[in-house]
Amino acid sequence: MKRFGLTVIALSMLAGLAQAETVTVYSARNEQLIKPLFDAYTKETGVEVKVLTDKEGPLMARLQAEGTNTPADMLITVDAGNLWQASNLGLLKTVKSETLNKNVPAHLRDDKGQWYGLSVRARTMFFNPDLVKAEDLSTYEDLADPKWKGKLCLRTSKKVYNQSLVAMMIAQYGEAKTEKIVRGWVANLATDVFPDDTKLLQAIAAGQCGVGIANTYYFGRIVDKDPKFNARIFWANQKTDGVHVNVSGAGVTRYAKNEAGAVKLMEWLSSDKAQNIYADKDLEFPVNPAVKADKLVSSWGPFKSNVINMSKAGELQSQAVKLMDRAGYK
Repeated sequence: MKRFGLTVIALSMLAGLAQAETVTVYSARNEQLIKPLFDAYTKETGVEVKVLTDKEGPLMARLQAEGTNTPADMLITVDAGNLWQASNLGLLKTVKSETLNKNVPAHLRDDKGQWYGLSVRARTMFFNPDLVKAEDLSTYEDLADPKWKGKLCLRTSKKVYNQSLVAMMIAQYGEAKTEKIVRGWVANLATDVFPDDTKLLQAIAAGQCGVGIANTYYFGRIVDKDPKFNARIFWANQKTDGVHVNVSGAGVTRYAKNEAGAVKLMEWLSSDKAQNIYADKDLEFPVNPAVKADKLVSSWGPFKSNVINMSKAGELQSQAVKLMDRAGYK
């Protein structure tokens, strides 16, 4: 009887250990993009990763509602503005990791260690080579010049990607100059704003507009299927402050039950092995500078990126939204 009792206790302890080893992730990234990563992690470490996917807004609301009872150990989302928002709402905790600090450049992570970028996306210019010469392009600011009147296409200002771009411009140039630029963009629009980057790029290829701003991975998805797609990439601001970049990233939740496991998973996601899967799957750039990008992504050539800390995308997001409203950017 005594031996039976000890066996039950031992089994209970093992079950508890297995449960503690599981890492539960709330993810705003598409499951098909991150599942191969977590499967690889489980295969390598034996640690199970449970995932709940949803939009970033509902996930943050869920974390707030669950409070100390949340099962989530980690939050993954896109755009530094969203990561900053999660931190600002008190949903994330500070992580101290030499591995993450080594693998993730300083401008692509929170300076308090509450979130880290895990992949990089550049938001740059694309143009129709039948209508625009590459040598006529230069900076985001130049697209406000009247010479581009009736030639510019933009995605809606309602999308966080453009809000972050404008927020980073406020950090770079100040509010007054940025508003002047955005007003110039609006004056130069060839048509109404687009609901997404894919439709914008298709409009450029069709000649509806000569130039526009989009995330590189949307372009990658199109040319991967259609190499003759009639649009070209142009790296903006190469002679000044560099092209605007953003991140998808992660943070450990404030009430994580398995904080150590979440940190280990984040560290692994920043490693060489994981970075190749993470970035290549969605045709993004690795956040780890030691890792090479996918062959298609690399074919676009090297570029200089803006190195203002991405936290500014969140800190100045509210100002950016108000500025775009004032400028008539819908």
